[in-house]
Amino acid sequence: MKLNYKRTILVGFAFFLISLFWQAYDSTIPLLLTNKFGMSQAWSGVIMAVDNILAVFLLPLFGTLSDKCNTRFGKRTPFITIGTVAAAIAFVALSFVDAAQLNNISKVSAIDDPAALEVLYEAQEDSRLITPEGESFVLSDVFTKEEFSQITSKIEDESGKSVTNPDYTNYVAPARQAYAWQTTMNNPSTLIWFVLLLFLVLLSMATFRSPAVALMPDVTMKPLRSKGNAIINLMGTAGGILVLLLGMVFSTSSVKNSLMRYTPFYCVIAGIMLLCLVIFLLTVKEVKWSKQMREDSVKYGVEEKEEKKESGEKRGLTKEERRSLIFILLSIVLWFFGYNAVTSKYAVYAANVLQKDYNTTMLVAQGAAIISYLPAGNIASKFGRKRTILGGVILLSASFALASFMRSGSPTMVMNVLFAMAGIGWATINVNSFPMVVEMCSGADIGKYTGFYYTASMAAQIATPMVSGFLMDHMGMTILFPYAAIFAALAFVTMSMVKHGDAKVEKKSGLEAFDTDD
Repeated sequence: MKLNYKRTILVGFAFFLISLFWQAYDSTIPLLLTNKFGMSQAWSGVIMAVDNILAVFLLPLFGTLSDKCNTRFGKRTPFITIGTVAAAIAFVALSFVDAAQLNNISKVSAIDDPAALEVLYEAQEDSRLITPEGESFVLSDVFTKEEFSQITSKIEDESGKSVTNPDYTNYVAPARQAYAWQTTMNNPSTLIWFVLLLFLVLLSMATFRSPAVALMPDVTMKPLRSKGNAIINLMGTAGGILVLLLGMVFSTSSVKNSLMRYTPFYCVIAGIMLLCLVIFLLTVKEVKWSKQMREDSVKYGVEEKEEKKESGEKRGLTKEERRSLIFILLSIVLWFFGYNAVTSKYAVYAANVLQKDYNTTMLVAQGAAIISYLPAGNIASKFGRKRTILGGVILLSASFALASFMRSGSPTMVMNVLFAMAGIGWATINVNSFPMVVEMCSGADIGKYTGFYYTASMAAQIATPMVSGFLMDHMGMTILFPYAAIFAALAFVTMSMVKHGDAKVEKKSGLEAFDTDD
């Protein structure tokens, strides 16, 4: 049996454009909210959590709706098409509102401009500079107007290296944020339009995420879905990397571009999304490939009978299968509780506990995950998905447990090795867990069960930053890795209770002769 890699890659363009969008969204929207609208980190965090909250409810809904959709283009393609076009248009429109807000704060938007700093200084003297928390921002206790107007974003350290000026970080950036917040409060219409468009963007993306992911199992035989999911994850990673490269081209992370106009950047992102959609529409034959998959599954013994959607016939879950589904969804919640706590809090942890640069460590984890996707799918095809996932959970929990003992004097290389272990473990889990969920459903319910998978993962990603943050506030930051290790270990327990979801191969000799290449 052989996976059709070309076909899977073409199907993966839908997930590529989804990951492309979310990487651009997550890397720029928080900066836009805080720098241009002057929101506090807390309120910015609330808005950034809206997409996960919507996903909990909308992903199962649209997954189920796509299951029931029956058009000449297929079940998933209409959702992918409409959702992508709507999201791309709304994303570009969002950048126009961003430009309007930038015009509202144009007097202070120029970086390293003495005239802009004088406006900030005069605003606080007139008591017009109020922080999002409602406190007055006072600069005159620290600087004269002349001193403040000469502050630059960069200075040279003792070695002559250019570094961020602490006075800029501690005084100029917060003062500009307070000015932006006061401007927003004086003219809230721009923020209202921004939030409405943001909701439209998130709604558009939610309409096709489950259908796009469900398309892979629609066209891939059950024993091959772990390998197929590895390709889909690689496509998603490639989309995220492309945005990072574009960010370097546009210098979106530069201090001097903290108040840049995002319209060109957003237009490029939207253009790539639409280009990926065109490639998808021209190459993916959903109806033909889905029909071929069902016929081959019956022919080679993967399915006992072909499930005919047009007749409404679909197999219900047995009691044991429902029990397994509950335990695997609970496992997904638990390992996301552990893993996402680390990814969302590690930057703060690294700065305060380890006193190390967090970027390199996270890149090591991501790199290890990328090179592990395909091997993880191959291992599962030989040893089973459940065993492979349990091995990944052991690796993940062990790496987090050992990281609990790392402190500021610990070797950086050791932390990098531990994060590489975590990345490999996470890739092993991620590649095989989704196929296990959809393995238990009939072909007529793949979108619905895809929604179940994302509901479990999104719910955990909403809750764990708050829970882990609360514990770090009250028990100290060093609780982070024990917290993550405990939840990963609990996932091992629940995953051990799963009895269904591995691929069933009824006619081994026939399958071995089966080749899915065009």
